[in-house]
Amino acid sequence: MNQLLNWLNQPSSLDPVLKSAIAHLWFVAIHPFDDGNVRIGSAIMDRQLAVADGNEKRFYSMSSQILKERKEYYLQLEAAQKGMLDITAYLKWFLSCLDRAILNTDNVLSNILAKSHFWKQHAEVSLNARQIKMINQLLDGFEGNLTTKKWAKICKCSEDTALRDITRLMELDMLRKTNLGGRSTSYELVV
Repeated sequence: MNQLLNWLNQPSSLDPVLKSAIAHLWFVAIHPFDDGNVRIGSAIMDRQLAVADGNEKRFYSMSSQILKERKEYYLQLEAAQKGMLDITAYLKWFLSCLDRAILNTDNVLSNILAKSHFWKQHAEVSLNARQIKMINQLLDGFEGNLTTKKWAKICKCSEDTALRDITRLMELDMLRKTNLGGRSTSYELVV
């Protein structure tokens, strides 16, 4: 641990992102505690990434991305600690994972900005709580087709009330019918 801490705190010509990956691997390999080694290793990694960014405030979360990819993460950790201790494959995976973390954050921020733009565009419109709830769900990526029946179920109201809510949003040009018709009538947000 002393060797790791000394290495972490010394200036280095090594790229700080690579140093972050190596520090995480090294700490997890040492495994100094009975529990929590991956979480503490992730904190060390995040600190080093903040150093690499030159800013302690980051919008992306490498820890969250690793959690999403934990099966591959554990395979990479295991492979890096076996044989000749060649960590090249681990470093490549780490950099790819970091890239995915940044891309995912970019998508999240784009969605937040789109949602903000939508609500700013319709700031003067008076809506009820059900309509606000459903529009937010649509903006957040509603799964499947929005039908009157689904609206009623989600909002715990009658299908007639759901249809009135939907009709009002269509009058405001906030919702429109999709190409499906008849019993398959569904609605989508106008963005």
